Amino acid sequence: MSLRAWSRLHTWSSLACTLFLLLLCLTGLPLIFHEEIGRLTGAEIEATALPPGTPPADLDRVVAAARAARPGEVVQYLIWEDDPAILRLSLAPAADSPPDALTTVLVDARSAAVLGQPRDREGFLYWMLRLHTDLFAGIPGKLFLGAIGLLFVLATVSGAVLYGPFARHGRFGAVRAGRTARLRWLDLHNILGVVTLSWVLVVGATGVVNALAEQVLAVWRADQLAAMTAPWRGQPPVEAPGPVQAAVEAARQAAPGMEIFFVAWPQTPFSSPHHYAVFLRGGTPLTHRVLMPALVDAAEGGLTDLRPMPWYAQALLLSQPLHFGDYGGLPLKLAWAVLDLVTILVLGSGVWLWWRRRRGTAA
Repeated sequence: MSLRAWSRLHTWSSLACTLFLLLLCLTGLPLIFHEEIGRLTGAEIEATALPPGTPPADLDRVVAAARAARPGEVVQYLIWEDDPAILRLSLAPAADSPPDALTTVLVDARSAAVLGQPRDREGFLYWMLRLHTDLFAGIPGKLFLGAIGLLFVLATVSGAVLYGPFARHGRFGAVRAGRTARLRWLDLHNILGVVTLSWVLVVGATGVVNALAEQVLAVWRADQLAAMTAPWRGQPPVEAPGPVQAAVEAARQAAPGMEIFFVAWPQTPFSSPHHYAVFLRGGTPLTHRVLMPALVDAAEGGLTDLRPMPWYAQALLLSQPLHFGDYGGLPLKLAWAVLDLVTILVLGSGVWLWWRRRRGTAA
């Protein structure tokens, strides 16, 4: 493939995705610091101070408290927060209600007292998240942004190919002084693009994977989950699930050394009509994002299956913290923010260089 062809590929793939990439960079910047922004604005709900060593409450008491706060609704998910004193429960009008119908209730994990109901679907961060993930267009919006991510990766790779001949002549990182402003900006555009190459490829590729989350979940349900629940196929769903505390204890005994991440009730997308799905994760930074589902019979309370999730599901789970840089604390978030700002500069300079070149050609 000639350099002229690579140049055309770089130009048009970049122009096709630049506007949306600028939007993604601008909306992604506050999302990197969503926890810090939540604390500063008072949106974060904190647990009540209790004596050290207070034992955790029975999970069925926690569920009862959440249901009392939302009369007439059922629990779909029970999630362990990063703060071990807080449990997040997602409730909906029915067990098979869509995600848009979910409401969140936070409950103290030790006293089973309701702490509050965060407004997850309003405010600045919610608007930024929806613009960043699906442009308020649902699954079609996610797939469209996934295609934009592929164009972004293509533009990045073609830009690196074009910079190769320039760097091989011993001028890597050089900015040609005394030339026109367009040449200086071209050199700066190339340098910043090459310096951020690895980060851009990681963020672009993980963004594409995240855009396919619904499709990955559908494949997992049709593949592994179907195999784990095959003996119950054709049986009526469980209408009154048994104690969730017993289901969690059964999963803990089957996977010692792992911690509970969340529980999915029967008839939800992460479970089956007959099981609690208890998702466990490792306790180290390396295994914290690696999940293992344990299926517990919702009627009888016994463990029926436990196996690691397949590679494609693990790829999705590992891509999420890489995309936002939220696995290494505030220093990594700051690094992600700086690289995000540099990428905005690269995108803006690329559009300006293309416009100046077209104006010069026309003249």
